[in-house]
Amino acid sequence: MLAVRRVVVPLRIFLVLLFAILVVFQTLSLPGKFAYEARESPDEAYLRWPETAVSVFWVLCVQVVIVCTWRLLSLVKEDRIFSEGALKWVDAIVGAIAAAWLVLLGVFVYVGLVADDPGAPLLLLLLLVGVTVLGLLMVVMRALLRQATTLRTELNAVI
Repeated sequence: MLAVRRVVVPLRIFLVLLFAILVVFQTLSLPGKFAYEARESPDEAYLRWPETAVSVFWVLCVQVVIVCTWRLLSLVKEDRIFSEGALKWVDAIVGAIAAAWLVLLGVFVYVGLVADDPGAPLLLLLLLVGVTVLGLLMVVMRALLRQATTLRTELNAVI
């Protein structure tokens, strides 16, 4: 447990750094990128706002995962990770991944229907499979947390 506690502080530093970078992307970089593309390609300017909204939404999903991970780290630090309270944070992570996956599926279907070359649909398929694996992995991790929480509760009841 001591080794895990040593990792909590550096992980939190990188979570803060990642969150800050994502805020910059969400507020400046992504909207600016799509505004620039709309000016450069007026025939595709109608995509500016949908692309901006979808991208900002995906960043928001990652931010939710970061906040939930922060809270789970607090529970690890307090040695309360095997509690019912931890499950709601894992549920929020699964929910954020599921929401991002649904939007990604919609984008994949749309791009697959309008694409004139297979590059973008293949990249989106790769992302879709990756997010699917991540989501299913989190469901398995949630089940393991549930099992460990139940075992710990039963052990405490016996003692």
